[in-house]
Amino acid sequence: MAVLIVVAHPDDEILGCGGTAAALASEGIEVRSCILSGQVDARQKRPDIPDLLDDIHTAQTLLCCKRPILGDFPNIKFNTIPHLKLVQFIEKAIEQIQADIIFTHHPHDLNNDHHHTSIACQAAARIFQRRSGLPPLRALYFMEILSATDWAFPSNGGEFRPDTFFEIGETLLKQKLEALRAYHGVMRDFPHPRSEEILKSLAAYRGGQAGMKYAEAFQTAFRALNTKNFGV
Repeated sequence: MAVLIVVAHPDDEILGCGGTAAALASEGIEVRSCILSGQVDARQKRPDIPDLLDDIHTAQTLLCCKRPILGDFPNIKFNTIPHLKLVQFIEKAIEQIQADIIFTHHPHDLNNDHHHTSIACQAAARIFQRRSGLPPLRALYFMEILSATDWAFPSNGGEFRPDTFFEIGETLLKQKLEALRAYHGVMRDFPHPRSEEILKSLAAYRGGQAGMKYAEAFQTAFRALNTKNFGV
């Protein structure tokens, strides 16, 4: 098993599934992030590139994840990039780590880069059906990103509907928050969605939906079931 987290910007991978990633990595599973806009050049309060790269690698290390795969696509301009270029970049990441479980953005996030990342990732995830030597896709999940998924308007054509929950508990929640703090200029004061208060509240709410003590929630786009999935 290998897990690939495909996101538009640095910190999206932590916001969306930082606790889940840390839990899987602690079990010895390879977990890698593919960050398409590794330099996030349009972001306000962004540190200099060397410092940003340090932030990215520190965050991955805190989650026990392996070195991320970084692209240089322009921030907030994914709509200007040919769709095929985004797909091929993600395909190379899938091939590189032989990923069979993928997490990515919900296609109707308010952030337009998230939308283009999601639709490109959905196309790339089918690569195992087009190319030999790759493991079949086991699952593709959409994540929720605070200040993007929650800010989407109904007119965008869809909404995040969680159907899968991963319990992270208090320890992994703290680990997730520590990794987010590694990104300078990302966290905000309450009541902004990227405040610690809201992040903790969301984890508590998602946990309550599933009878868990703090959880991250996902929407299933694809899952291949067999007897092994059911412990038979």
